[in-house]
Amino acid sequence: MRFGYREACLEHDTGSRHPETADRLRAIRRGLKRRHGVEYRDGRLAERDAIEAVHDADYVADIEAFMADGGGTWDADTVAVEETWEAALASAGLASWAVDEAIGGADGRQTPFAIGRPPGHHAEIDEAMGFCFFNNAAVAVQQALDAEDSGVDSAVIFDWDVHHGNGTQDIFYDSDDVFYASIHERGLFPGTGDVLETGGPDARNTILNVPLPGGSGDAEYRAVMEQLLRPALDRFEPDLFVVSAGFDAHKHDPISRMRVTTEGYGYLTATVRDIAADHDAPLAFVLEGGYGLDPLADSVGIVHEIFDGREPMEPGGDVRSKSKRVINDVRDAHDL
Repeated sequence: MRFGYREACLEHDTGSRHPETADRLRAIRRGLKRRHGVEYRDGRLAERDAIEAVHDADYVADIEAFMADGGGTWDADTVAVEETWEAALASAGLASWAVDEAIGGADGRQTPFAIGRPPGHHAEIDEAMGFCFFNNAAVAVQQALDAEDSGVDSAVIFDWDVHHGNGTQDIFYDSDDVFYASIHERGLFPGTGDVLETGGPDARNTILNVPLPGGSGDAEYRAVMEQLLRPALDRFEPDLFVVSAGFDAHKHDPISRMRVTTEGYGYLTATVRDIAADHDAPLAFVLEGGYGLDPLADSVGIVHEIFDGREPMEPGGDVRSKSKRVINDVRDAHDL
């Protein structure tokens, strides 16, 4: 794979006791150092008009002024310092770099992965929350949709972070050209992502939420991919595929109760690669959460290894009855 990374993302100082620290990127880099064929690119800082294409201009100005004044606590979870402004622009810019690389024809082994921070999927149109200031994946996707020469008229953002991406849903809820799909743990922050949240009046069935119960793992995620995501995207037919790649559903992550294994992330990676190929859709990855340093590094590493030729292990085991009920409810809501 080809990874987008900028040192500016390390300067977003959240404090040593905050779960979203620069050590996350350092751990990923250490883990990738042991693997073959890793390349890095600097990406670029996002332009203001690209940010304002998905965020309210007054909100962007407020964020800029807040950070220029030294930052502080925006809310209980979301903190910033002066350097966070450049880090946020860098993180959004890396996501746009990844999408541009994918559209430009990156082959399988050069599939782009933006490893920036702060993450983005909780950032709503006019609000920062959940460690997020700008919605990196949304910025990148909207820029591709707006570019006349991109060849992208429709896009999917598939969010496998353990938390629901309320910000991404908020931004695209009424857009019929973006399909947002999320697998998340039911009951976790921010409390959104219900099965019946399926899109606005003119964008029905463009939002697919799968709020699985805690304890769900590889077997449940496999069932979602095959029974829900694949048929939904066969109907939607995306021109671009972006993964909001959080790794906090890992069984060793400290802030969730999910049971996805490192090999499970390998299976997810291979499946989205195959679905994207079925639709001739360029594929890009954008880092979201993941707060256990070793499982985060291992999971990003296996994403790289899948594109470097590793065959994924097929998840075994039975889907639990509580998860089956959720899957069936989603199927009914979307007529799949």
